[in-house]
Amino acid sequence: MYVTSKEMLTEAQKGGYAVGAFNAENMEMIRAIIAAAEELKAPVMIQTTPGTVKYASLETFAAITKAEAEKATVPVCLHLDHGSSFEMAVKAIQVGYSSVMIDGSKLDLEANIALSKRVADVGRACGVPVEAELGKVGGKEDDTESKESAYTDPVEAKRFVEETEVDFLAIGIGTAHGVYKVKPVLNTQRITEVREVVSIPLVLHGSSGLTDDDVKDCVKRGMCKVNFATELRQEYLRATRELLNADATIIDPKKIGEAAMKAVKAQVEYRMKVCGCDGKA
Repeated sequence: MYVTSKEMLTEAQKGGYAVGAFNAENMEMIRAIIAAAEELKAPVMIQTTPGTVKYASLETFAAITKAEAEKATVPVCLHLDHGSSFEMAVKAIQVGYSSVMIDGSKLDLEANIALSKRVADVGRACGVPVEAELGKVGGKEDDTESKESAYTDPVEAKRFVEETEVDFLAIGIGTAHGVYKVKPVLNTQRITEVREVVSIPLVLHGSSGLTDDDVKDCVKRGMCKVNFATELRQEYLRATRELLNADATIIDPKKIGEAAMKAVKAQVEYRMKVCGCDGKA
């Protein structure tokens, strides 16, 4: 079933669990993510970043995901992750994405509010939920990079949500994109503080590399969507290397894809269980 993120995240908020949101780079990863969701009877969000979109296109990922989702018995959503401009977010809506994020976190508060509101207004008119970000998530994900990791101010969060009318909010609690070089210093209490003044579902970015206990604590405190990207890439490439190292005579790309899909599927299932969304479809 190809759906928007609105209902699945609203249900996650009510049920005290989080929906896993997994970044895909190609058809194999999309199929693996949906296969994991089917196996565990879990709602799922598939995401593409601006860097991934540059590799193919919004139209290509929308077409592949919709084709695979329509064969699934569980809810599947396609989400634009870290949309870098108003134009990109609107185009994603136009070509069939069922959820989008606009990332104005590098801007000052006033400019972030203005940009996020513009996208939220379009999304609402088209029936497509919109995520925004307030506070900074450190590290690098494709073309999105921040050298700082600023905790989100609850007072600013309240104002931001009221003025933009976005559907979901990603907040900064000390996580970072990419591979952690040192253990992150998480301010999970900040989730609780924001949750007290903001009623919409909250989103956790930079989850790859966090411990199971870290993720579970964030979910318990109010995170309803948890993003995973780096670890899926790692598993995809690990399986590919192992296969090619074991048999250098392979010439069929499908064999590589099958091995990679198996590894990604297992990782997605593992993270779905950590988020508690298994059996919730």
